[in-house]
Amino acid sequence: AFLPAFMCSLKVSPLIEKISDHKDFKKLLRTRNNILVLYSKSAAAAESSLRLLSSVAQEVKGRGTISWIDCGDTESRKLCKKMKVDPNSKEKGVELLHYKDGAFHTEYNRAVTMKSIVAFLKDPEGAPLWEEDPEAKDVVHVDSEKELRRLLKKEDKPLLMMFYAPWCGVCKRMMPSYQQAATELKGKYVLAGMNVYSAEFERIKEEYNVRGYPTICYFEKGKFLFHFENYGATAADIAEWLKNPRAPQPQAPETPWADEENVVYHLTDEDFDKFIKDHSSVLVMFHAPWCGHCKKMKPEYEKAAEFLHVASDSPGVLAAVDATVNKALAERYHISGFPTLKYFKDGEEKYTLPHLRTKKKIIDWLQNPEAPPPPEPAWEEKQTSVIHLAGEDFRESLKKKKHTLVMFYAPWCPHCKNAIPHFTTAAEVFKEDRKIAYAAVDCAKEQNHDLCKQEGVDGYPTFNYYNYGKFVEKYTGERGESGFITFMRTLRERDHERVGKKKDEL
Repeated sequence: AFLPAFMCSLKVSPLIEKISDHKDFKKLLRTRNNILVLYSKSAAAAESSLRLLSSVAQEVKGRGTISWIDCGDTESRKLCKKMKVDPNSKEKGVELLHYKDGAFHTEYNRAVTMKSIVAFLKDPEGAPLWEEDPEAKDVVHVDSEKELRRLLKKEDKPLLMMFYAPWCGVCKRMMPSYQQAATELKGKYVLAGMNVYSAEFERIKEEYNVRGYPTICYFEKGKFLFHFENYGATAADIAEWLKNPRAPQPQAPETPWADEENVVYHLTDEDFDKFIKDHSSVLVMFHAPWCGHCKKMKPEYEKAAEFLHVASDSPGVLAAVDATVNKALAERYHISGFPTLKYFKDGEEKYTLPHLRTKKKIIDWLQNPEAPPPPEPAWEEKQTSVIHLAGEDFRESLKKKKHTLVMFYAPWCPHCKNAIPHFTTAAEVFKEDRKIAYAAVDCAKEQNHDLCKQEGVDGYPTFNYYNYGKFVEKYTGERGESGFITFMRTLRERDHERVGKKKDEL
């Protein structure tokens, strides 16, 4: 629909769709899945909102739709009545309602600013921006590199800057303490926050060594001095630290397993071969100090070792190798994950045993050692339409596809195992469409650790949507095949609609 002539002089964006007919509105709901509708009591009442929404429409182009319904004109009045909306009852004569996946979702009740509306349309289910929290009014919120440089240049008071990502769980847990400290220390110190997740902030992340979120930096007269880390995260901890800012304290190292009291034999590159020759039946656990699954298994392994140690007819002994220290052994036995259990008989490696995790299973198996059931082939070894990507080819592969949904996963993660068949089926549905890809990255592989961190993966599975290799949004929909299929189908319908519109214009 055409905008009234006097509204065109306001530079209202042609991206705003003016609707007055109920059929047109139903079609809009059917064909778009993320719509913000401005209802106004008159064209004049809509004036300032339309100015703002014109800028928003440009910013969310291709991801969200802005529509305007003027309840003041005769035709549109019927539509407003049908939708049970009455902007006359609102103080400014306007109302903003959001529709998602063909149905009413929520009344827009956040700050009426470009930044807030754009953030909402990019993630309607997500949390409001940090600066919208009234409790965070004393945190200085920085939006751009220019603002950051200006703040550092003019601020004389000591300044603490939290570089964060909006999805980061640790950041969200720390924010209440941080904003409380900002209020309590106001006038003496400045506490600021900056969302640097976007790729445009790579230079800042490099400059201040932001390798994870949150990264908190301390400045005096614009000069970066220390990172605030390995300290407590309450408001009192922050205030205490600011009285005497200092470099991060090294964390007390954990006692190596080999130095603890236990009856497991801890082997090294030097004594491994002799030990294996001297004992006819040995189960060896290759582990890493940081590995959570190893720590979980350790007590069970120790209990099994104690049982075998006192048994009169012991079927074998239990040993362990720290694969991060004894790298020659890790390389020789191709250790790529932890814990890895290998069985040695008469000095020779015989089996790899991924299924032995408890004291009972270990002892039962040693009493009757037999080949383990063949492992199910890894997801990437199976013939499917999912593309498996690694660190070095990730970005280049994505650039070739218009729409890619990427699943970042770990093979041991139960939620990932549940999602894999559904994701694979969805990929199969679109296998003939050359513009679409469903891809996967195994974050448990060392070569992908940096990539997963860089792409904001802080839990498994994480689903990211990319447009020609550029990150657009996190997928937060259903993890069944219908969710994965609907998401992609909606994108393709939108593409076809655009092509149709272009043809109509021609």
